[in-house]
Amino acid sequence: MTGSWFPELHTLAHWAAGRLGTDYDMGAPAWVHPLMHLILVLAPSLLFVSILALLFHAARQALQRHERRGPRRQTPARIGGLERNLLRQILRNTRRQQVGLLLLSLSLMPPLYLSLEMPKQIVNNVLEPSADPAEVFGLTLSQMQMLGLFSAIYLVAIALNGLGKYSLNTCKGRVAERLLRRLRLLIYRQWRRRPPPHRQNDVVQVLGAEVEPIGGFAADLIALPVTQGGTLLTILLFMFLQDPILGAAALTVLPVQLVLLPYLQGIVNRLSRERIRAMRVLTRRLAGQLAPEQSALLNIRQTAASLRELERIRYRIHRIKFLAKVLNNFLTSLTPFLFYSLGGYFVIEERITLGALIAVLAAHKDFSAPLKELFRYYQQLEDTRIRYREVLGFLIEGRGALVEGATEPGRV
Repeated sequence: MTGSWFPELHTLAHWAAGRLGTDYDMGAPAWVHPLMHLILVLAPSLLFVSILALLFHAARQALQRHERRGPRRQTPARIGGLERNLLRQILRNTRRQQVGLLLLSLSLMPPLYLSLEMPKQIVNNVLEPSADPAEVFGLTLSQMQMLGLFSAIYLVAIALNGLGKYSLNTCKGRVAERLLRRLRLLIYRQWRRRPPPHRQNDVVQVLGAEVEPIGGFAADLIALPVTQGGTLLTILLFMFLQDPILGAAALTVLPVQLVLLPYLQGIVNRLSRERIRAMRVLTRRLAGQLAPEQSALLNIRQTAASLRELERIRYRIHRIKFLAKVLNNFLTSLTPFLFYSLGGYFVIEERITLGALIAVLAAHKDFSAPLKELFRYYQQLEDTRIRYREVLGFLIEGRGALVEGATEPGRV
């Protein structure tokens, strides 16, 4: 038995299960014990350690940035009309719209919970052959009438959730496009103020691919973490209300995801910076070929070298991104195994109802989506910061100034 090998772990798992109101004894199947140890002791401990490690890493990076800055220099608060800080720039232009997006995001949570609760109520209270007539708001409803009522409530819930998401995404698109137009105008005006010899040829690249993700992130700044985080917490709350241990099982693989995915994202961030610089080099070389005195053979060789470098960087980005996606999908698929095995055991032991287990399985199908979106939000945040720093570097290029956290123009 596992308990004879790790008595402290076994005792702690029994204590945690008892505190959650789902105690189990030595008569349980042998495979139940290691699963309980994993869900109630090992996974929470790893989650706590992972969160501490992430906080320590964030604090160390902030300290390193502060040390690199050194003594505070007299630098302008804005560069070409843009704030030096990405979040400050977004909030300066979209503060009121962000409040509206926040309220719209919060309004999605009640219909979501209803859409999770209604299937369980239908299975447990309507589809049971021995279900008795129920009284609702003073009216006695038959089994068939209850089925129609609960189905109508479910339909209204998913319709409200769909309409709310449509309204939210429409508002997000408006916010993104308005901010993007302002950014492009500011950059264009700054570029036009320079004498023609000092106007960079890669302004088209900056106004296009480099600025566009900033507008998209501005729309997601508050709405995405509130919507997806609220969805995650709503689903998690629903799971815990059905059975606390199954709710804890949904968090089993989270510690591994918290450590592994940010590490891979750090590699992608570094490659993204290299890709931006390589694309600018290619743009400048192509623009330089407009001069008739340039050697055709030299131009071909330089262009081919730039294309090879760009291919190498983009291929490495694809490899890392797909590796992160495969690992995340595999880890997410492990959780239903716990639901089927441990949840099935609880149903057989009549500790939970079949309707509750079905509802938990259905909820977990939607549980992984907001988690992936939150990880994507973190990736988008880091990528947008990199792009914003490069845009600021473009604006101050040739003026001898440096952007906080940005690389010097031309330095690889």
